[in-house]
Amino acid sequence: MSHAIAAAPEEAPDAADQTIRLAQVNPPNRKFVEGVLTTIPMKFSAEDTYTTPAEYRDILEGIPNLDWKPNFMAETRTLKSMASDVIYRRDIWGLEFSFKPLRMIEVGIPQPSGKLQKKLIWYMVYKVTNHGEPLRHVPVKDQFDNVKYEVQQIEGLPSAPVRFFPRFVLSTQDTKEKKEYLDRILPAAAEKIAERETGGSKLYNTVEISRFDIPVTTEDKDNSIWGVVTWEDIDPETDFFSIYVDGLTNAFRWKDKDEQVDPTDNPLSYRQYEQKTLKLNFWRPGDRLDENEEEIRFGAPGEVDYEWIFR
Repeated sequence: MSHAIAAAPEEAPDAADQTIRLAQVNPPNRKFVEGVLTTIPMKFSAEDTYTTPAEYRDILEGIPNLDWKPNFMAETRTLKSMASDVIYRRDIWGLEFSFKPLRMIEVGIPQPSGKLQKKLIWYMVYKVTNHGEPLRHVPVKDQFDNVKYEVQQIEGLPSAPVRFFPRFVLSTQDTKEKKEYLDRILPAAAEKIAERETGGSKLYNTVEISRFDIPVTTEDKDNSIWGVVTWEDIDPETDFFSIYVDGLTNAFRWKDKDEQVDPTDNPLSYRQYEQKTLKLNFWRPGDRLDENEEEIRFGAPGEVDYEWIFR
């Protein structure tokens, strides 16, 4: 249930703030026929809500004299024992990802010399939708009054919007050397793409889209946000490639390296984090001489169309 709060005149937001709020939701100016958008639902997993029992090495190797036996309490209540078997629990949220077919457009890109250079830009128009209802570990008592945890999807949460910090990587699979391309912010291409794809409505690039909270979409209102991701200088020899999309969920996993830990070190120096990532597979059965967007197919022979991985 939403609640409207009336602000006093002196507390009314200024014009700039109001513009930012109104710019959050940017539906296209045209409707798409069924089948144009491919939608990947968020795949929630109970395993994402906790880390399997592990040592808290910062404590075990950073605090001296932990190896002692208590006289008046269970040994399992000592700091060493508790730090030897720690389970980290967290709420997991996720965004639904929908995208139009991967396409190409030729535009003039400004160069350091000040001149324009015509380039073939690969791009993808997409939207992200927050349906709420994240996964949470909820403490539940059994018949013997022992507390255990159950993973439940909580209706109506998060009540607050979430923010999308995207990272798109296009990775070739069949070139002589595997190449990875981060997306590029290309203002010169954004307006032409919007005119072609959405009837001129605003498409946020990967920096702009991270500035806005994404409210929960309801039956009465679609609060999806539309964006565009662009790449340049893609190897024309590319036939098989994947696009990795980070930021659609806060699910992650981590593992400490096996070597001895210096407790004064930054944990990031010995702890390896992997983020849950959407992998989209594509196939382009064309050649380097006449690159054509109509040759790009979602999915690839012998591969799944998409999968959720950690990387």
